[in-house]
Amino acid sequence: MDLEQWKLILSSAVASFPVLIKAAPITIGFALAAMLLGLPLALLVALTRLYGPRPLRSLAALYVSFIRGTPLLVQIFMIYYGLPSLGVTLNPITGGILALTLNAGAYLSETIRAAIESIHKGQHEAAYSLGLNRRQVMQLIVLPQAARVALPSMGNSLIGLVKDTSLVSVITVVELLRSAQLVIARTFEPFGPYLMAALIYWFISSLLELVQRSMERRLARGVAR
Repeated sequence: MDLEQWKLILSSAVASFPVLIKAAPITIGFALAAMLLGLPLALLVALTRLYGPRPLRSLAALYVSFIRGTPLLVQIFMIYYGLPSLGVTLNPITGGILALTLNAGAYLSETIRAAIESIHKGQHEAAYSLGLNRRQVMQLIVLPQAARVALPSMGNSLIGLVKDTSLVSVITVVELLRSAQLVIARTFEPFGPYLMAALIYWFISSLLELVQRSMERRLARGVAR
């Protein structure tokens, strides 16, 4: 590859930046929406698997197994292209967020379940001996400690969601990757826009990683005190 080709690639990357940076908030929005909606779902699934009746535990375990055992892309296709055959039609944004939420909920539930199980049973028994009921024990004793344990994994899940949002481009959501594809369709130069998209993904992920580390340090100081 000669110098002129590199100049062409760099110029196309720079030229694509204004278009791609406008799509970055959409990518971040999808990831945050899936995370915020997925966390309550994950908590419900985790508590169901730990303390729910046997039929519900089995149903929750089946949900987690199915989501973790199938590709996210297939899940997106099932929701966006498959549900209309059952009479349920979703627009691309709703379908994409729903697929990402269901996926995140399954993975986060395992993180939360493991974090809850890591809290020593003696703390449960001590809280019960003080007259607290199960809800109070979970709310006041277990979940605050489990949140500290789960934070690093949840931060990693959010970073993963940012990258997973690229898959909703297949259902015409104009997020970061789809914007790069639209630029390429006009310029017929693929490397530059894809390179710029990769750099923006990298920047977002690195920024989230810094936020995650900052939160971990604050929690560590709080525990030390």
